[in-house]
Amino acid sequence: MVKKRRRHSAAYKFRIALEALEGSKTIGQLSSEHEVHPNMIRAWKRQLLEGGPSVFASNGERKQREQEAQEAELYEQIGRLKMELEWLKKKLPALVRERRRMVYSQHAALSVRRQCELLGLNRASF
Repeated sequence: MVKKRRRHSAAYKFRIALEALEGSKTIGQLSSEHEVHPNMIRAWKRQLLEGGPSVFASNGERKQREQEAQEAELYEQIGRLKMELEWLKKKLPALVRERRRMVYSQHAALSVRRQCELLGLNRASF
């Protein structure tokens, strides 16, 4: 039977890495206690040491907020584009002949395959 892959939260990883950093227990002891491979504990400890200075950086929160705002804007844009695409598909001409005329084979950004896909055409019929 295949063992299901476990996912650990950031808080859990931080706690174990902190214990490893303290040095009161060996990595082997921590590994058997928490049922985590020793290499994982070493990796988490290394990440904690490398990322430690960024914890005290004041611009870390600002960067995170900017990234979240950018993500929200991109998701909004994706939603708008999906809505526009659905609207366009409803307004497409019903005749295949007319849709074939809409495909521009010399388009710089859209391949013929993608244009046919957007228009709901079978590429072989084009």
